[in-house]
Amino acid sequence: MAILKTKDISRMSNKERGDRIDDLKMELIKEKVNLGKGGKTKINEIKKTIARLHTFNRLNESVENK
Repeated sequence: MAILKTKDISRMSNKERGDRIDDLKMELIKEKVNLGKGGKTKINEIKKTIARLHTFNRLNESVENK
């Protein structure tokens, strides 16, 4: 669920990206709990995806302000 390609992200609206960030943050919390239980982890992948979404939001804000 955490992997999002650049193509898919660029097609999303800012609201969709914001919703997706919220979902990924919840998933990150769940993965951290699973890590404590000895489960498999995808924490770095989720963090990178969240950062990528934030970057797209900032790029779109700068384009809209010009």
